[in-house]
Amino acid sequence: MAEAWWGEGSQLGRGCSPLAGSYIRRRDVSGVVWASLSFQQTRSWGTKMLRLGYAKPGSWGSFWAILTLVGLATRAAQKADVGGEAAGTSINHSQMLLQRLQELLRQGNASDVVLRVQAAGTDEVRVFHAHRLLLGLHSELFRELLSNQSEVVLVEPRDCAAVFDKFIRYLYCGELTVLLAQAIPLHRLATKYGVASLQRGVADYMRAHLAGGAGPAVGWYHYAVSTGDEALRESCLQFLAWNLSAVAGSAEWGAVSPELLAQLLPRSDLVLQDELELFHALEAWLGRARPPPAVAERALRAIRYPMIPPAQLFQLQARSAALARHGDAVADLLLQAYQFHAASPLHYAKFFDLNGSAFLPRNYLAPAWGAPWVINNPARDDRSTSFQTQLGPSGHDSGRRVTWNVLFSPRWLPVSLRPVYADAAGTALPAARPEDGRPRLVVTPASSGGDAAGVSFQKTVLVGARQHGRLLVRHAYSFHQSSEEAGDFLAHADLQRRNSEYLVENALHLHLIVKPVYHTLIRTPK
Repeated sequence: MAEAWWGEGSQLGRGCSPLAGSYIRRRDVSGVVWASLSFQQTRSWGTKMLRLGYAKPGSWGSFWAILTLVGLATRAAQKADVGGEAAGTSINHSQMLLQRLQELLRQGNASDVVLRVQAAGTDEVRVFHAHRLLLGLHSELFRELLSNQSEVVLVEPRDCAAVFDKFIRYLYCGELTVLLAQAIPLHRLATKYGVASLQRGVADYMRAHLAGGAGPAVGWYHYAVSTGDEALRESCLQFLAWNLSAVAGSAEWGAVSPELLAQLLPRSDLVLQDELELFHALEAWLGRARPPPAVAERALRAIRYPMIPPAQLFQLQARSAALARHGDAVADLLLQAYQFHAASPLHYAKFFDLNGSAFLPRNYLAPAWGAPWVINNPARDDRSTSFQTQLGPSGHDSGRRVTWNVLFSPRWLPVSLRPVYADAAGTALPAARPEDGRPRLVVTPASSGGDAAGVSFQKTVLVGARQHGRLLVRHAYSFHQSSEEAGDFLAHADLQRRNSEYLVENALHLHLIVKPVYHTLIRTPK
Protein backbone atom coordinates (compact mmCIF):
# COMPACT_ATOMS: atom_id res chain seq x y z
CA MET A 1 0.00 0.00 0.00
CA ALA A 2 1.61 3.26 -1.13
CA GLU A 3 1.52 6.22 1.18
CA ALA A 4 0.40 9.60 -0.11
CA TRP A 5 2.92 12.40 -0.12
CA TRP A 6 3.17 16.00 -1.24
CA GLY A 7 6.23 17.85 -2.52
CA GLU A 8 7.21 21.32 -1.33
CA GLY A 9 4.96 23.92 -2.95
CA SER A 10 3.17 21.36 -5.07
CA GLN A 11 -0.57 21.38 -5.31
CA LEU A 12 -0.92 17.65 -5.76
CA GLY A 13 0.73 14.47 -4.59
CA ARG A 14 0.79 10.98 -5.77
CA GLY A 15 0.32 7.49 -4.46
CA CYS A 16 -3.45 7.26 -3.90
CA SER A 17 -4.04 3.90 -2.25
CA PRO A 18 -6.94 1.47 -2.60
CA LEU A 19 -8.70 0.78 0.66
CA ALA A 20 -11.73 -1.32 1.43
CA GLY A 21 -14.83 -0.07 3.22
CA SER A 22 -16.70 3.20 3.39
CA TYR A 23 -15.30 4.71 6.54
CA ILE A 24 -12.37 6.74 7.82
CA ARG A 25 -9.76 5.35 10.11
CA ARG A 26 -6.43 6.60 11.45
CA ARG A 27 -3.64 4.49 10.06
CA ASP A 28 -1.01 5.36 12.68
CA VAL A 29 0.09 8.20 14.94
CA SER A 30 2.59 9.58 12.46
CA GLY A 31 0.01 11.92 11.03
CA VAL A 32 -1.62 9.94 8.21
CA VAL A 33 -5.38 9.83 7.99
CA TRP A 34 -6.73 7.29 5.50
CA ALA A 35 -10.16 7.07 3.97
CA SER A 36 -11.95 5.13 1.26
CA LEU A 37 -15.15 5.01 -0.72
CA SER A 38 -17.18 1.85 -1.19
CA PHE A 39 -18.11 0.61 -4.65
CA GLN A 40 -21.78 0.74 -3.69
CA GLN A 41 -21.25 4.50 -3.64
CA THR A 42 -19.26 4.36 -6.88
CA ARG A 43 -21.92 2.45 -8.80
CA SER A 44 -24.55 5.01 -7.84
CA TRP A 45 -22.48 8.04 -8.89
CA GLY A 46 -23.86 8.05 -12.44
CA THR A 47 -27.41 8.20 -11.09
CA LYS A 48 -26.47 10.90 -8.56
CA MET A 49 -24.90 13.05 -11.28
CA LEU A 50 -28.15 13.18 -13.17
CA ARG A 51 -30.16 13.77 -10.03
CA LEU A 52 -27.91 16.65 -8.95
CA GLY A 53 -28.22 18.33 -12.32
CA TYR A 54 -24.50 18.26 -13.16
CA ALA A 55 -24.86 16.32 -16.41
CA LYS A 56 -26.23 18.88 -18.80
CA PRO A 57 -26.92 18.12 -22.47
CA GLY A 58 -24.00 19.21 -24.60
CA SER A 59 -21.62 19.44 -21.63
CA TRP A 60 -18.47 17.55 -22.65
CA GLY A 61 -17.00 17.93 -19.16
CA SER A 62 -19.97 16.21 -17.58
CA PHE A 63 -20.09 13.62 -20.39
CA TRP A 64 -16.49 12.49 -19.87
CA ALA A 65 -16.86 12.53 -16.07
CA ILE A 66 -19.92 10.32 -16.39
CA LEU A 67 -18.22 8.04 -18.91
CA THR A 68 -15.14 7.59 -16.73
CA LEU A 69 -16.97 6.85 -13.50
CA VAL A 70 -19.78 4.74 -14.95
CA GLY A 71 -17.26 2.72 -16.96
CA LEU A 72 -15.29 1.94 -13.82
CA ALA A 73 -18.45 1.19 -11.88
CA THR A 74 -19.52 -1.25 -14.61
CA ARG A 75 -16.23 -3.10 -14.30
CA ALA A 76 -16.64 -3.23 -10.53
CA ALA A 77 -20.13 -4.65 -11.05
CA GLN A 78 -18.51 -7.81 -12.42
CA LYS A 79 -17.93 -8.72 -8.83
CA ALA A 80 -21.67 -9.01 -8.30
CA ASP A 81 -22.15 -10.86 -11.62
CA VAL A 82 -19.86 -13.70 -10.58
CA GLY A 83 -21.04 -13.69 -6.98
CA GLY A 84 -23.30 -16.64 -7.60
CA GLU A 85 -20.45 -18.90 -8.68
CA ALA A 86 -19.32 -21.52 -6.23
CA ALA A 87 -15.71 -20.25 -6.40
CA GLY A 88 -16.78 -16.76 -5.21
CA THR A 89 -14.40 -14.92 -7.57
CA SER A 90 -13.77 -11.28 -6.63
CA ILE A 91 -12.71 -8.60 -9.11
CA ASN A 92 -11.45 -5.37 -7.55
CA HIS A 93 -10.72 -2.26 -9.65
CA SER A 94 -10.50 0.20 -6.78
CA GLN A 95 -6.90 1.20 -7.56
CA MET A 96 -7.81 2.04 -11.14
CA LEU A 97 -10.67 4.21 -9.92
CA LEU A 98 -8.42 6.14 -7.53
CA GLN A 99 -5.79 6.62 -10.23
CA ARG A 100 -8.38 8.03 -12.62
CA LEU A 101 -9.71 10.38 -9.96
CA GLN A 102 -6.19 11.53 -9.20
CA GLU A 103 -5.59 12.25 -12.89
CA LEU A 104 -8.80 14.27 -13.06
CA LEU A 105 -7.50 16.58 -10.38
CA ARG A 106 -3.84 16.70 -11.39
CA GLN A 107 -4.37 17.30 -15.10
CA GLY A 108 -7.68 19.14 -14.92
CA ASN A 109 -9.23 16.72 -17.41
CA ALA A 110 -12.87 17.57 -18.19
CA SER A 111 -12.83 20.34 -15.59
CA ASP A 112 -16.09 22.27 -15.49
CA VAL A 113 -15.43 24.63 -12.58
CA VAL A 114 -12.58 26.85 -11.40
CA LEU A 115 -11.96 27.58 -7.70
CA ARG A 116 -9.91 30.68 -6.91
CA VAL A 117 -8.81 30.44 -3.28
CA GLN A 118 -7.58 33.76 -1.87
CA ALA A 119 -5.77 34.05 1.45
CA ALA A 120 -7.56 36.67 3.54
CA GLY A 121 -5.75 40.00 3.74
CA THR A 122 -3.37 39.18 0.88
CA ASP A 123 -3.28 39.16 -2.92
CA GLU A 124 -2.22 35.50 -2.98
CA VAL A 125 -4.63 33.38 -5.04
CA ARG A 126 -4.43 29.64 -5.74
CA VAL A 127 -6.34 28.24 -8.70
CA PHE A 128 -7.90 24.76 -8.77
CA HIS A 129 -9.55 23.23 -11.84
CA ALA A 130 -12.18 20.91 -10.40
CA HIS A 131 -15.43 19.08 -11.14
CA ARG A 132 -18.88 20.02 -9.87
CA LEU A 133 -19.87 16.40 -9.53
CA LEU A 134 -17.14 15.34 -7.12
CA LEU A 135 -17.28 18.50 -5.02
CA GLY A 136 -21.07 18.33 -4.78
CA LEU A 137 -21.06 14.69 -3.75
CA HIS A 138 -19.04 15.57 -0.64
CA SER A 139 -20.39 19.01 0.22
CA GLU A 140 -23.84 20.56 0.14
CA LEU A 141 -22.22 24.00 0.31
CA PHE A 142 -20.17 23.33 -2.81
CA ARG A 143 -23.30 22.06 -4.53
CA GLU A 144 -25.08 25.36 -3.86
CA LEU A 145 -22.09 27.59 -4.69
CA LEU A 146 -21.44 25.91 -8.03
CA SER A 147 -25.01 25.32 -9.17
CA ASN A 148 -25.17 28.36 -11.50
CA GLN A 149 -21.57 29.44 -12.02
CA SER A 150 -18.40 27.90 -13.37
CA GLU A 151 -15.92 30.07 -11.45
CA VAL A 152 -16.01 31.04 -7.80
CA VAL A 153 -13.69 32.99 -5.49
CA LEU A 154 -13.26 31.55 -1.99
CA VAL A 155 -11.67 33.81 0.65
CA GLU A 156 -10.14 31.70 3.41
CA PRO A 157 -7.91 32.44 6.42
CA ARG A 158 -4.24 32.18 5.55
CA ASP A 159 -3.70 28.87 7.34
CA CYS A 160 -6.76 27.36 5.63
CA ALA A 161 -5.72 28.64 2.19
CA ALA A 162 -2.29 27.06 2.70
CA VAL A 163 -3.80 23.57 3.07
CA PHE A 164 -6.64 23.90 0.56
CA ASP A 165 -4.81 21.64 -1.90
CA LYS A 166 -4.85 18.84 0.68
CA PHE A 167 -8.52 19.47 1.34
CA ILE A 168 -9.39 19.24 -2.38
CA ARG A 169 -7.24 16.15 -2.75
CA TYR A 170 -9.18 14.44 0.03
CA LEU A 171 -12.43 15.09 -1.86
CA TYR A 172 -10.98 13.28 -4.89
CA CYS A 173 -8.82 10.52 -3.41
CA GLY A 174 -10.12 10.11 0.15
CA GLU A 175 -6.73 10.46 1.84
CA LEU A 176 -4.34 13.10 3.07
CA THR A 177 -1.31 13.59 5.28
CA VAL A 178 -1.83 15.71 8.40
CA LEU A 179 0.83 17.61 10.32
CA LEU A 180 0.20 19.02 13.79
CA ALA A 181 0.10 22.63 12.58
CA GLN A 182 -2.38 21.69 9.84
CA ALA A 183 -4.95 19.94 12.01
CA ILE A 184 -7.00 23.01 12.93
CA PRO A 185 -7.06 24.54 9.39
CA LEU A 186 -8.14 21.21 7.87
CA HIS A 187 -10.79 20.72 10.52
CA ARG A 188 -12.04 24.28 9.86
CA LEU A 189 -12.36 23.59 6.15
CA ALA A 190 -14.11 20.28 6.75
CA THR A 191 -16.52 22.00 9.15
CA LYS A 192 -17.21 24.96 6.84
CA TYR A 193 -17.92 22.83 3.78
CA GLY A 194 -19.72 20.08 5.68
CA VAL A 195 -17.34 17.18 4.98
CA ALA A 196 -18.27 15.13 8.04
CA SER A 197 -15.92 12.21 7.37
CA LEU A 198 -12.89 14.51 7.27
CA GLN A 199 -14.09 16.27 10.43
CA ARG A 200 -14.14 12.95 12.26
CA GLY A 201 -10.80 11.86 10.85
CA VAL A 202 -8.96 15.03 11.88
CA ALA A 203 -10.64 15.06 15.31
CA ASP A 204 -9.50 11.46 15.87
CA TYR A 205 -5.99 12.46 14.82
CA MET A 206 -5.97 15.33 17.33
CA ARG A 207 -7.20 13.16 20.20
CA ALA A 208 -4.60 10.47 19.40
CA HIS A 209 -1.77 13.00 19.40
CA LEU A 210 -2.98 14.52 22.66
CA ALA A 211 -2.72 11.09 24.30
CA GLY A 212 0.86 10.85 23.04
CA GLY A 213 1.74 14.32 24.29
CA ALA A 214 2.53 15.73 20.85
CA GLY A 215 -0.42 18.05 20.31
CA PRO A 216 -0.70 21.68 21.48
CA ALA A 217 -3.34 20.95 24.12
CA VAL A 218 -4.11 24.57 25.08
CA GLY A 219 -4.62 25.77 21.51
CA TRP A 220 -6.68 22.72 20.62
CA TYR A 221 -8.82 23.18 23.73
CA HIS A 222 -9.73 26.73 22.75
CA TYR A 223 -10.47 25.59 19.20
CA ALA A 224 -12.70 22.75 20.49
CA VAL A 225 -14.66 25.24 22.61
CA SER A 226 -15.14 27.57 19.63
CA THR A 227 -16.46 24.75 17.44
CA GLY A 228 -18.47 22.94 20.11
CA ASP A 229 -16.47 19.70 19.81
CA GLU A 230 -17.13 18.32 23.29
CA ALA A 231 -15.13 15.11 22.82
CA LEU A 232 -11.98 17.02 21.80
CA ARG A 233 -12.53 19.53 24.60
CA GLU A 234 -12.69 16.75 27.21
CA SER A 235 -9.57 15.08 25.76
CA CYS A 236 -7.65 18.35 26.03
CA LEU A 237 -8.81 18.93 29.59
CA GLN A 238 -7.79 15.43 30.64
CA PHE A 239 -4.35 15.77 29.10
CA LEU A 240 -3.80 19.15 30.76
CA ALA A 241 -4.93 17.82 34.15
CA TRP A 242 -2.59 14.82 33.98
CA ASN A 243 0.38 16.85 32.73
CA LEU A 244 -0.09 20.23 34.36
CA SER A 245 3.50 20.38 35.63
CA ALA A 246 4.84 20.00 32.09
CA VAL A 247 2.35 22.48 30.62
CA ALA A 248 2.86 25.09 33.36
CA GLY A 249 6.57 25.14 32.57
CA SER A 250 6.07 25.59 28.83
CA ALA A 251 5.16 28.47 26.53
CA GLU A 252 1.62 27.08 26.29
CA TRP A 253 0.84 28.21 29.85
CA GLY A 254 0.78 31.84 28.77
CA ALA A 255 -1.97 31.05 26.24
CA VAL A 256 -4.34 29.61 28.86
CA SER A 257 -7.61 31.56 28.95
CA PRO A 258 -9.42 32.50 32.19
CA GLU A 259 -12.18 30.07 31.20
CA LEU A 260 -9.72 27.17 30.83
CA LEU A 261 -8.03 28.06 34.11
CA ALA A 262 -11.42 28.02 35.84
CA GLN A 263 -11.98 24.51 34.45
CA LEU A 264 -8.64 23.20 35.69
CA LEU A 265 -8.23 24.63 39.18
CA PRO A 266 -11.13 22.80 40.92
CA ARG A 267 -10.03 19.35 39.66
CA SER A 268 -8.66 16.80 42.11
CA ASP A 269 -6.94 14.76 39.37
CA LEU A 270 -4.32 17.45 38.62
CA VAL A 271 -0.85 15.89 38.57
CA LEU A 272 1.66 18.23 40.26
CA GLN A 273 4.72 18.09 42.43
CA ASP A 274 2.68 19.66 45.24
CA GLU A 275 0.09 22.39 45.82
CA LEU A 276 2.81 25.01 46.12
CA GLU A 277 3.80 24.36 42.50
CA LEU A 278 0.22 25.09 41.45
CA PHE A 279 0.24 28.35 43.42
CA HIS A 280 3.47 29.50 41.74
CA ALA A 281 2.10 28.57 38.29
CA LEU A 282 -1.08 30.54 39.00
CA GLU A 283 0.92 33.52 40.24
CA ALA A 284 2.98 33.51 37.03
CA TRP A 285 -0.21 33.36 34.95
CA LEU A 286 -1.74 36.27 36.90
CA GLY A 287 1.38 38.38 36.36
CA ARG A 288 1.30 37.71 32.61
CA ALA A 289 -2.45 37.79 31.90
CA ARG A 290 -3.40 40.61 34.34
CA PRO A 291 -7.05 39.57 34.53
CA PRO A 292 -9.75 41.62 36.29
CA PRO A 293 -9.57 41.49 40.12
CA ALA A 294 -12.67 39.26 40.34
CA VAL A 295 -11.06 36.62 38.06
CA ALA A 296 -7.78 36.72 40.01
CA GLU A 297 -9.54 36.35 43.35
CA ARG A 298 -11.66 33.41 42.17
CA ALA A 299 -8.52 31.68 40.92
CA LEU A 300 -6.63 32.25 44.18
CA ARG A 301 -9.55 30.86 46.19
CA ALA A 302 -9.29 27.59 44.20
CA ILE A 303 -5.87 26.87 45.72
CA ARG A 304 -6.05 24.21 48.47
CA TYR A 305 -4.10 26.06 51.17
CA PRO A 306 -4.44 23.28 53.82
CA MET A 307 -2.26 21.14 51.51
CA ILE A 308 0.63 23.63 51.90
CA PRO A 309 2.80 23.24 55.05
CA PRO A 310 2.65 26.18 57.51
CA ALA A 311 6.27 27.22 56.94
CA GLN A 312 5.62 27.63 53.22
CA LEU A 313 2.38 29.50 53.89
CA PHE A 314 4.31 32.03 55.98
CA GLN A 315 6.74 32.57 53.08
CA LEU A 316 3.89 33.07 50.63
CA GLN A 317 2.26 35.70 52.79
CA ALA A 318 5.56 37.53 53.14
CA ARG A 319 6.78 37.32 49.52
CA SER A 320 3.90 36.63 47.11
CA ALA A 321 2.99 39.55 44.85
CA ALA A 322 -0.41 37.96 44.16
CA LEU A 323 -1.25 37.72 47.88
CA ALA A 324 0.00 41.28 48.41
CA ARG A 325 -2.63 42.48 45.88
CA HIS A 326 -5.45 40.07 46.71
CA GLY A 327 -4.66 38.87 50.23
CA ASP A 328 -7.97 40.03 51.67
CA ALA A 329 -9.88 37.78 49.26
CA VAL A 330 -8.23 34.63 50.67
CA ALA A 331 -7.64 35.67 54.29
CA ASP A 332 -10.33 33.27 55.55
CA LEU A 333 -8.79 30.38 53.63
CA LEU A 334 -5.33 31.06 55.03
CA LEU A 335 -6.75 31.14 58.55
CA GLN A 336 -8.52 27.84 57.87
CA ALA A 337 -5.22 26.30 56.74
CA TYR A 338 -3.33 27.43 59.86
CA GLN A 339 -6.09 26.05 62.10
CA PHE A 340 -6.05 22.74 60.23
CA HIS A 341 -2.29 22.34 60.69
CA ALA A 342 -2.32 23.43 64.34
CA ALA A 343 -4.74 20.79 65.63
CA SER A 344 -5.18 17.08 65.21
CA PRO A 345 -7.75 16.07 62.61
CA LEU A 346 -9.85 14.56 65.42
CA HIS A 347 -9.95 17.84 67.31
CA TYR A 348 -10.46 19.94 64.17
CA ALA A 349 -13.40 17.78 63.11
CA LYS A 350 -15.25 18.70 66.31
CA PHE A 351 -15.71 22.22 64.98
CA PHE A 352 -15.26 22.12 61.19
CA ASP A 353 -16.19 19.86 58.31
CA LEU A 354 -13.26 17.95 56.83
CA ASN A 355 -15.15 16.70 53.79
CA GLY A 356 -14.54 19.76 51.59
CA SER A 357 -12.26 19.64 48.56
CA ALA A 358 -9.76 21.92 50.33
CA PHE A 359 -8.77 18.94 52.52
CA LEU A 360 -8.40 16.43 49.68
CA PRO A 361 -4.91 16.14 48.16
CA ARG A 362 -4.55 16.21 44.39
CA ASN A 363 -2.24 13.76 42.60
CA TYR A 364 1.00 15.00 44.15
CA LEU A 365 4.33 13.59 42.96
CA ALA A 366 6.22 14.66 46.09
CA PRO A 367 7.78 11.79 48.12
CA ALA A 368 5.33 12.38 50.99
CA TRP A 369 2.47 11.10 48.84
CA GLY A 370 3.90 8.28 46.75
CA ALA A 371 6.82 6.88 44.83
CA PRO A 372 7.90 6.15 41.24
CA TRP A 373 8.37 2.54 40.17
CA VAL A 374 10.12 1.53 36.96
CA ILE A 375 9.54 -2.12 35.99
CA ASN A 376 12.04 -3.31 33.39
CA ASN A 377 10.81 -6.03 31.01
CA PRO A 378 7.42 -6.12 32.78
CA ALA A 379 6.12 -9.14 30.83
CA ARG A 380 8.78 -11.40 32.36
CA ASP A 381 7.45 -12.21 35.85
CA ASP A 382 5.78 -10.88 39.01
CA ARG A 383 7.41 -7.99 40.89
CA SER A 384 6.91 -6.34 44.25
CA THR A 385 8.01 -3.19 46.04
CA SER A 386 7.11 -1.08 49.05
CA PHE A 387 7.03 2.62 49.88
CA GLN A 388 5.86 5.00 52.60
CA THR A 389 3.49 7.96 52.60
CA GLN A 390 2.48 10.56 55.14
CA LEU A 391 -0.57 9.58 57.18
CA GLY A 392 -2.34 12.83 56.31
CA PRO A 393 -1.73 16.38 55.08
CA SER A 394 -2.22 17.95 58.52
CA GLY A 395 0.88 19.27 60.25
CA HIS A 396 -0.18 17.13 63.20
CA ASP A 397 0.37 14.00 61.04
CA SER A 398 3.54 15.15 59.26
CA GLY A 399 5.74 12.74 61.23
CA ARG A 400 3.47 9.71 60.86
CA ARG A 401 4.00 7.26 58.03
CA VAL A 402 2.08 4.40 56.45
CA THR A 403 3.97 1.60 54.68
CA TRP A 404 2.47 0.16 51.51
CA ASN A 405 3.25 -3.13 49.77
CA VAL A 406 2.75 -3.36 46.01
CA LEU A 407 2.49 -6.48 43.85
CA PHE A 408 2.57 -6.38 40.06
CA SER A 409 1.64 -9.42 37.98
CA PRO A 410 1.81 -9.25 34.16
CA ARG A 411 -0.49 -12.26 33.54
CA TRP A 412 -2.88 -12.66 36.44
CA LEU A 413 -5.83 -14.97 35.76
CA PRO A 414 -9.27 -14.50 37.32
CA VAL A 415 -10.64 -17.55 39.13
CA SER A 416 -12.97 -18.31 36.23
CA LEU A 417 -10.00 -18.66 33.85
CA ARG A 418 -7.53 -20.48 36.08
CA PRO A 419 -6.37 -23.85 34.73
CA VAL A 420 -8.20 -27.01 35.71
CA TYR A 421 -6.30 -30.10 34.70
CA ALA A 422 -8.86 -32.88 35.28
CA ASP A 423 -12.58 -33.27 35.79
CA ALA A 424 -14.37 -35.70 38.12
CA ALA A 425 -13.90 -38.56 35.65
CA GLY A 426 -10.19 -37.94 35.44
CA THR A 427 -10.34 -36.48 31.94
CA ALA A 428 -7.65 -33.87 31.33
CA LEU A 429 -8.92 -30.41 30.60
CA PRO A 430 -6.91 -27.79 28.70
CA ALA A 431 -5.06 -25.23 30.78
CA ALA A 432 -5.65 -21.54 30.23
CA ARG A 433 -3.09 -19.85 28.01
CA PRO A 434 -0.75 -17.22 29.49
CA GLU A 435 -2.15 -14.60 27.11
CA ASP A 436 -5.57 -15.11 28.72
CA GLY A 437 -4.28 -13.29 31.78
CA ARG A 438 -4.15 -9.55 32.27
CA PRO A 439 -1.83 -7.21 34.22
CA ARG A 440 -2.70 -6.75 37.86
CA LEU A 441 -1.51 -4.26 40.48
CA VAL A 442 -2.37 -4.66 44.17
CA VAL A 443 -1.58 -2.01 46.81
CA THR A 444 -2.07 -2.97 50.46
CA PRO A 445 -1.00 -1.39 53.78
CA ALA A 446 1.73 -3.27 55.60
CA SER A 447 -0.27 -2.99 58.83
CA SER A 448 -3.56 -1.55 59.98
CA GLY A 449 -2.90 0.48 63.09
CA GLY A 450 -4.98 2.88 65.11
CA ASP A 451 -3.13 5.84 63.61
CA ALA A 452 -5.34 5.57 60.50
CA ALA A 453 -8.63 5.88 62.38
CA GLY A 454 -11.01 8.21 60.58
CA VAL A 455 -8.94 8.14 57.38
CA SER A 456 -9.40 6.08 54.24
CA PHE A 457 -6.95 6.02 51.36
CA GLN A 458 -7.52 6.56 47.68
CA LYS A 459 -4.84 5.06 45.44
CA THR A 460 -3.89 6.34 42.01
CA VAL A 461 -1.45 4.77 39.56
CA LEU A 462 0.01 6.95 36.81
CA VAL A 463 1.45 5.33 33.66
CA GLY A 464 4.09 7.42 31.92
CA ALA A 465 5.13 7.70 28.29
CA ARG A 466 8.15 9.52 26.85
CA GLN A 467 7.47 12.21 24.25
CA HIS A 468 10.15 14.61 22.92
CA GLY A 469 12.41 13.79 25.85
CA ARG A 470 9.68 14.37 28.46
CA LEU A 471 7.97 11.72 30.56
CA LEU A 472 4.26 12.48 30.35
CA VAL A 473 1.27 10.81 31.95
CA ARG A 474 -0.53 8.69 29.38
CA HIS A 475 -2.99 6.84 31.62
CA ALA A 476 -4.22 7.14 35.20
CA TYR A 477 -6.03 4.47 37.21
CA SER A 478 -7.78 5.28 40.49
CA PHE A 479 -8.77 2.71 43.08
CA HIS A 480 -11.96 2.95 45.08
CA GLN A 481 -11.17 3.86 48.67
CA SER A 482 -12.15 0.38 49.93
CA SER A 483 -10.38 -1.50 47.12
CA GLU A 484 -6.81 -2.73 46.93
CA GLU A 485 -6.57 -2.82 43.13
CA ALA A 486 -7.86 -1.17 39.97
CA GLY A 487 -10.12 -3.57 38.11
CA ASP A 488 -9.23 -2.23 34.66
CA PHE A 489 -5.48 -1.74 35.20
CA LEU A 490 -3.75 -1.95 31.78
CA ALA A 491 -6.68 -4.07 30.59
CA HIS A 492 -5.83 -3.52 26.91
CA ALA A 493 -2.04 -3.37 27.20
CA ASP A 494 0.20 -5.76 25.30
CA LEU A 495 3.31 -5.80 27.47
CA GLN A 496 4.88 -8.51 25.30
CA ARG A 497 5.32 -6.00 22.48
CA ARG A 498 8.49 -3.95 22.93
CA ASN A 499 7.05 -0.95 21.09
CA SER A 500 3.87 -0.92 23.18
CA GLU A 501 2.52 2.56 23.88
CA TYR A 502 2.67 1.69 27.59
CA LEU A 503 6.43 1.03 27.59
CA VAL A 504 9.43 3.34 27.49
CA GLU A 505 12.55 1.48 26.32
CA ASN A 506 10.88 -1.81 27.30
CA ALA A 507 10.14 -0.53 30.81
CA LEU A 508 6.85 0.27 32.47
CA HIS A 509 7.02 3.66 34.21
CA LEU A 510 4.56 3.90 37.08
CA HIS A 511 4.04 6.46 39.82
CA LEU A 512 2.08 5.23 42.85
CA ILE A 513 0.10 7.86 44.79
CA VAL A 514 -1.88 7.43 48.00
CA LYS A 515 -4.26 10.22 49.01
CA PRO A 516 -5.70 10.27 52.56
CA VAL A 517 -9.39 11.10 52.73
CA TYR A 518 -10.71 12.33 56.08
CA HIS A 519 -14.09 11.31 57.44
CA THR A 520 -16.27 13.46 59.63
CA LEU A 521 -15.60 11.89 63.03
CA ILE A 522 -18.01 14.00 65.05
CA ARG A 523 -21.02 15.81 63.69
CA THR A 524 -20.35 19.52 63.52
CA PRO A 525 -22.51 21.40 66.06
CA LYS A 526 -25.18 23.63 64.54
